[in-house]
Amino acid sequence: MKKRHILILVENLSVPFDRRVWQEARALTRAGFKVSVICPKGDNQDTEPEETIEGVRILRYPLRAATGGPAGYLREYLLALWHTLRLAIKVRRTARIDIVHACNPPDLLFLIAVALRPGGARFVFDQHDLVPELFLSRFPSGGRLLYRLTRYVERMTYAAADAVISTNESYRRVAIERGGMSPDRVTVVRSAPDLNRFNLRSPDTSLRRDKRHLLAYLGVMGPQDGVDYALRAVQRLRDEIGRDDFRCIFMGAGDVYGDMVSLSAELGVDDIVEFPGRVPDAYVERCLSTADVCLSPDPLNPLNDVSTMNKVLEYMAMGRPIVSFDLAEARVSAGDAAVYVPGNDELSFARAVDALLRNPEQCRQMGELGRRRVEEELSWEVSSRALVRFYAELLGVQQPSEEPAIVDLRPAVTPIPLHRNRIPVQRVGARVPVLRAGAALEESTGV
Repeated sequence: MKKRHILILVENLSVPFDRRVWQEARALTRAGFKVSVICPKGDNQDTEPEETIEGVRILRYPLRAATGGPAGYLREYLLALWHTLRLAIKVRRTARIDIVHACNPPDLLFLIAVALRPGGARFVFDQHDLVPELFLSRFPSGGRLLYRLTRYVERMTYAAADAVISTNESYRRVAIERGGMSPDRVTVVRSAPDLNRFNLRSPDTSLRRDKRHLLAYLGVMGPQDGVDYALRAVQRLRDEIGRDDFRCIFMGAGDVYGDMVSLSAELGVDDIVEFPGRVPDAYVERCLSTADVCLSPDPLNPLNDVSTMNKVLEYMAMGRPIVSFDLAEARVSAGDAAVYVPGNDELSFARAVDALLRNPEQCRQMGELGRRRVEEELSWEVSSRALVRFYAELLGVQQPSEEPAIVDLRPAVTPIPLHRNRIPVQRVGARVPVLRAGAALEESTGV
């Protein structure tokens, strides 16, 4: 019996650099599925046009990131669609495709799935972001027209999908309430840290540069990620609260990386902050093992409030206490491992950091609680089991055991039509508020 073939499409990052997509591809390959990935080339990594890594076939195409506002994104997406279709046809010439697994953004990859449907491929929408809210956070002046356009494209994606994978319960409820998906066709596979990559080390005091404390940020630096809020909070921590015994390291890169370096100079904090850019795992482990407090400055807006921030889970995996703005999904993920301050209040953020630096015992307890929560509920080991169970039932193959094992891909029974096929839902944390259809535009005006 041939292995069932899953074709994963992703446009916004290269693979394996895209951690979630790479985790999914490896988990499905280890479970006995055949997996191919189509993605763009990276700037400084993942540059080969085609290679096979750990059994995953990866095909890449050249793509320049968008510039110039919404028109730039349109050009980027059209070029990406052309290359993705070209490579998908190449894959189909050599092997049947059972599932097209498309990861957003953008919400346009359903067009590739529709083009491959005559060959028997089904479509799974892996919703990483709420694109209408994402565009509102990046282009608030775009207004009602841009919002309605992206909502329409999102709705077409839901309509084309045989099933949806959501990253948390808030996104799942958006798929059901706004997207009109049947609850039976939406499952949660949380983005989660692989605990093999997050090992606590002895502190590296050289990172503090002769200061007593270290603050750390890890993540993307885009317009919606709040690094500017963190920098202003750092300034207020020093100039208004009066602390001069700390340094701060901002790890990561993104569209506003250069702007943030410039902002640190404008604020006069460039002598106490450092921007090493994208760093290897070993550096991340050293830095987070040394950090006294980790920063999650994502501002309160309709997108961030219902999104799971990878940085929060990674801080928890390293046993670090967190300061965050009060976001619904941040509370679901971190619980008592974080201190929450009113949305977008930089002075309150600075005061919370100061309070934690004054209480190392509270920091230790919060860190231990966060690490334990990840180990028990929020690790990739837990999420990968949910992913494999989802695909085993979707394709009508024997369910895998809870222990890591190869799935028997021989049909256990004739596959049940999907609308009758209940897909398990992985629930973590309490119910949280979600966006209601039509509500996001009014709530996000002026973000």
